[in-house]
Amino acid sequence: MSASKTETGDAHAVGVQAAPDNARLRLVAAVGAVVLVLDQITKIWAVAALDDRIIDLFWTARFRLIYNTGSAFSLGEGIGRWLGIVIAFVVVGVLWYARTLPDRRARFLLGMIVGGAIGNLIDRIFRADDGFLSGGVVDFIDFQWWPVFNIADIGVVCGAIGLAVLSFVLPEAAGAPIDSAGAPETDDDAAAESASSLDDESDLVSAGELDDSNDRDE
Repeated sequence: MSASKTETGDAHAVGVQAAPDNARLRLVAAVGAVVLVLDQITKIWAVAALDDRIIDLFWTARFRLIYNTGSAFSLGEGIGRWLGIVIAFVVVGVLWYARTLPDRRARFLLGMIVGGAIGNLIDRIFRADDGFLSGGVVDFIDFQWWPVFNIADIGVVCGAIGLAVLSFVLPEAAGAPIDSAGAPETDDDAAAESASSLDDESDLVSAGELDDSNDRDE
């Protein structure tokens, strides 16, 4: 029985062992790259196709080109330069944080955030006409009752909302503690440690009773 439990525990440990740091970052980088490429391709198209016209789609939705020097969704006009600096630090922090996450869903969502943040940061750098990070972000998706936005904004917002929901539903997914071997600590691990501690205490009690018995016999 004990051998069977040991084998099961070993198999479970192998199943939950976290990927190395570089493997975790590869998923974040892959998702981020997809978001970034989609964002830049659609922005190139928007600049070429919407320079002098508006394309009506359905209901209130339309494509209308604007250059946003503020934050996401065309908010905070004029703060883009400082926002760009903050975003650069945030991206570095997110990538560092992603190295500690064993959950693929959380890393996928972080990849969406990173890709979107870099997409808008590229606009601020390479579309700058008035100094460093002064460029306007290309926004073109317009519902007329919501701030104009782009694919990068969708990645950032959806990734952030997804992480918030995941953290609420499965708190361990967004921050499970990692043991010294690089694997996430699970409930089974905690139970095994607790059982081991109880066994040690039981051995100590038994040893103490044996010593007392020997003293009485003497």
